[in-house]
Amino acid sequence: MAATRPLLTVYGRGYCHLCDDLIAALQALQGRFAFEIEVVDVDADDALEARFGEKVPVLMCHEQELCHYFLNEPVVTAFLSNLR
Repeated sequence: MAATRPLLTVYGRGYCHLCDDLIAALQALQGRFAFEIEVVDVDADDALEARFGEKVPVLMCHEQELCHYFLNEPVVTAFLSNLR
């Protein structure tokens, strides 16, 4: 049985350059780690917009926040390494 790849969720906005930068940085990490990226537009959901407000992008795995605004590469790589 194949191991499931972790799902990292980026909560952001379509017009957010920081969101684009975070997604690009995550995609670069996919060369070293096996994980999926899900992008969720907070403006499409009133509850998410209220929860995150201007604090986007936010990178989460399930309910654990890994970083926000910018990729904290040491935190994310340590998190992914511990999942192996």
